[in-house]
Amino acid sequence: MTYVVTDNCINCKFTDCVEVCPVDCFYEGENTLVIHPDECIDCGVCEPECPADAIRPDTEAGMEPWVELNQKYAELWPVIVEKKDPMPDADDWNGKDGKLALLSLTPAAA
Repeated sequence: MTYVVTDNCINCKFTDCVEVCPVDCFYEGENTLVIHPDECIDCGVCEPECPADAIRPDTEAGMEPWVELNQKYAELWPVIVEKKDPMPDADDWNGKDGKLALLSLTPAAA
C-alpha cells in the first residue's frame, strides 16, 4: 500500500504533508503535489495533515489512475522537503469539483 495525492490538491497545494514525511517522497508541480509511490513507506502521517483531504490510500476504490499519475510526475518534478505557502486562492479552491482539468503538468518554478 502507498498513499497518493488526488485532485483536491490542485490549485491548493497545501504543503503541511511535506513537513511530516519521514522519507521526503513528495514532488512539486506548478499547482499540485504528488507522492512517489515507490518511495512512500505507508506510514500514513501525511494523510491527516492535509487540510484539503487530498491524500488517500491507494487501497480505496478508484485510486489506480491516481497511483499512475503520482508515479509519472514524481519522476519528472523536483522533490519538495520544506513547507511553503499554499497557492494564493487555495481556500477558494479547496473542495471544488472538476479540478483535474486544471492540472498543470509543469514542474514547480525554481
